[in-house]
Amino acid sequence: MKTRAHTHLRDLIDRLARLAAADAWTDELNPTQHAALSYLTRANRFSRAPSHVADYLSATRGTVSQTLKALARKKMIVELRSETDRRSISYAPTAAGEKALSRSALLEEAFEQLPANARKSVTQGLEDLIRAALSVRGQKQFGMCRACRHHQKRKSGGYCNLLDVELKPAEVTQICHEYEDAA
Repeated sequence: MKTRAHTHLRDLIDRLARLAAADAWTDELNPTQHAALSYLTRANRFSRAPSHVADYLSATRGTVSQTLKALARKKMIVELRSETDRRSISYAPTAAGEKALSRSALLEEAFEQLPANARKSVTQGLEDLIRAALSVRGQKQFGMCRACRHHQKRKSGGYCNLLDVELKPAEVTQICHEYEDAA
């Protein structure tokens, strides 16, 4: 049953999303391009296919395809073909793409103004809400490699038991589409 509290929560989240989208508009990027580029800079090498971007953004594959083409034309990402399957492609951000995301965003600045305990509560609450929303829709939960049930900590960085590959130190803090909660 929808209550006033539910409506208020939805309105607050919608307002935050609109503030973030308005802030994402730049001379170089629109909000969808910004979101896709942001994802690609945080995703590991196994999670940069167009379908992964679409799943993460909850966007259609057609929208994401056009977004990735626009980012490639702007030289913010490069297309990478798989050496084992030439039909398989993924994308990696370029230095120009990373630079385009380097400016401080409104929500980041506002978040830093909150007391530490409020930042922790907001973060945990939003993570819980996103997990619940994904569960309701039966959608995939992306997450950080090192918190995944398939991750094995190693001195060299880590190891993914699912994909049977060594992970570089930086990869254990990146987003993975194969993520499964360790709990």
